Amino acid sequence: MLADVQSSYGLARPFQGVGNFETEHQRNLVREVCAAVQTGRLIVVSGLVGSGKTHLLRRIEDELARAGKVAVAKSLAVDKRRTSLPSLIEALFYDLSPGDRAQVKIPKQAERRERDLRDIMRKGKRPVVLVVDEAHDLHHKTLTGLKRLMEVVADAGVLLSVLLVGHPRLRNDLRRPQMEEIGYRTTTFDYEGIGAERRDYVAWLLGACAAEGVKVADLMNEDAIDLIAERLRTPLQIEMHLTLAFEQGFRFAAKPVTAEIVEQVLSRAIDDLEPTLTRNGYDAGALASQLNTRPSDIRAFLAGTLDAEHTRDLTERLREAGVPI
Repeated sequence: MLADVQSSYGLARPFQGVGNFETEHQRNLVREVCAAVQTGRLIVVSGLVGSGKTHLLRRIEDELARAGKVAVAKSLAVDKRRTSLPSLIEALFYDLSPGDRAQVKIPKQAERRERDLRDIMRKGKRPVVLVVDEAHDLHHKTLTGLKRLMEVVADAGVLLSVLLVGHPRLRNDLRRPQMEEIGYRTTTFDYEGIGAERRDYVAWLLGACAAEGVKVADLMNEDAIDLIAERLRTPLQIEMHLTLAFEQGFRFAAKPVTAEIVEQVLSRAIDDLEPTLTRNGYDAGALASQLNTRPSDIRAFLAGTLDAEHTRDLTERLREAGVPI
């Protein structure tokens, strides 16, 4: 947001990265996941793009660190499509080995590497959890390898849990019949983000960003807050559209921001097919792979130009896979 806009309305800071708005659903989910990672399970937390999964993951990691009952390792590899089992094992070595990480030596031979890792985990005398964010892009062979690694260390009396965080596509993929070996061994949590507390979130966010002495009513009308809460679903959507609304209001010298101003900046296509699928983790490439269909057909499907029969077929197959369309 432009500095002039913030100054004009009495906003002390932009709406992004403000802090912690916790719902009862989030608090319960943190408790449930922290309990589950002590049991040697594969655990999935899935949520829409922009729902606050990364913030939730920080809360889980903070709670695990505070309790001190579980040793936490985390994969920092950015490109999850290229992340293999050996790179995840490297993350375990770096985070579980005592002493300076720069001195950690990871064997190149697979057999010795797994044996050394098992010894390190056994010496730690605590259950271990490996955390992988953006896990929807992991290859199915990597997931299968993680399952096997959990079994190998369990044979030595060590509990290893793997916490995978990603889009709903991850949850749906693990429910596919061909993923039964892993999916049936997985504990899944659906993260709803701010859920039904969207209006409270909007009001909280405005108050958190207001300068001292500035009231929420000075910033935005009640009906404008209601409109944002009604039409938008995730914190990411709300933060972006609040920014657009105040910038638009600044252009028209509207104080406080009105519902008419909000209506002008709300995206008309936000709930169209393609944005909906994208929020669930299904871009064109993922759809083509999921449906074993030509990319050109997927592009036509998303654009609404595919023939009716083929459209019905793809729609039905997506619904069977758990995709909300």
